Amino acid sequence: MTTTNEAFARLNAAQREAATFGEPLPQRRGVRAGPLLVSAGAGTGKPSTLAHRVARLLLEGVAPERLLLLTFSRRASVEMTRRAQQVVAEALRAARGPGAPHVSLRLQWSGTFHAIGNRLLREYAGRLGLDPAFSVLDRGDAADLMDVVRHRLGLSQTGQRFPRKDTCLGIYSHRVNTQQPLRHTLETAYPWCLDWEEALTGLYRAYVEEKLAQQALDYDDLLLYWHVMMGDPALAREIGAQFDQVLVDEYQDTNRLQAEILLRLKPDGAGVTVVGDDAQSIYSFRGATVENILEFPECFSPPAHVVTLEENYRSTQPVLDAANALMADGGRQFRKFLRSTRGGGTRPRYVTVQDDQAQAGYVVERVLECRERGIDLRRQAVLFRNADHSDVLELEL
Repeated sequence: MTTTNEAFARLNAAQREAATFGEPLPQRRGVRAGPLLVSAGAGTGKPSTLAHRVARLLLEGVAPERLLLLTFSRRASVEMTRRAQQVVAEALRAARGPGAPHVSLRLQWSGTFHAIGNRLLREYAGRLGLDPAFSVLDRGDAADLMDVVRHRLGLSQTGQRFPRKDTCLGIYSHRVNTQQPLRHTLETAYPWCLDWEEALTGLYRAYVEEKLAQQALDYDDLLLYWHVMMGDPALAREIGAQFDQVLVDEYQDTNRLQAEILLRLKPDGAGVTVVGDDAQSIYSFRGATVENILEFPECFSPPAHVVTLEENYRSTQPVLDAANALMADGGRQFRKFLRSTRGGGTRPRYVTVQDDQAQAGYVVERVLECRERGIDLRRQAVLFRNADHSDVLELEL
């Protein structure tokens, strides 16, 4: 089926290149494609592009159950599936006429890394020594279990206060997701806990043993056990053979475990598409590393094809000029020059102030100036990065 219809015509040239990358096989038997990286700048229509790629693969005959879509959140998975369904329906109506019957499309393997890992672990539990009915501990339950083990080992009655349960779990999670030694995690992320390295080692050993005894996994285990499972070459080939196409959203926010799982699923990169923006990597505190997306093209031979999305649908050009100038000073990166589709706008003002108090005073002065010009207070907004940044501002207001 040709994809040169109205459903794809609304994409810009770069989006269309990403959505239609690969060679359709005869008789609609799928798409032959090498590894693809879509380097998508902010506001460049990344979700729409990925949804159109999913739709194109389905239209070319890829069976829905052989397509794996990995997203950052469950909400993103639902939205991506909805968009892909819409594009497929539009394309089929264009091909068959307005009277074409509605097509119900279900992506059986669409979800977060943790959700997909949960399903696969239950399917292969017997090979891992797990009960297929294992329970999954949420963050609160995992912290409570950590606390039970902590009390049992007498670590809650030490002379010098031992790290609290949430801190203990945070250290454990960071260590698992970065695949770094405990000392490295403590030195880089929790230096105030370095004196407890030996005790924490014993705590985590007992915590893992307790989870095994209860046949329970925490969220980090869902990735860790999947990663262990993919360490068996035969099992990795068996699981990888289930999928013809693997697509990953927000790849800049994946951690080392997730990147290695993907590469073991498809070592040659066949049918792999990752989408993300190295300039928007903000989850290093959770173990995510921007190196995953920066190194992705060179993980394969020949290197992955890169499509860069630079047409911005969200901001005006003066705002993007400021963003482009800031990004240009960065070190290792995928170079992008964002271009607005909205035309002109007010040039941003770059202001330097002495401290938080002076910043709040400056903002309030501008608010009052706008009110004097007839802009009602309810028509003004102040944006800030984190909730605690508003404390001084709220007092000043």
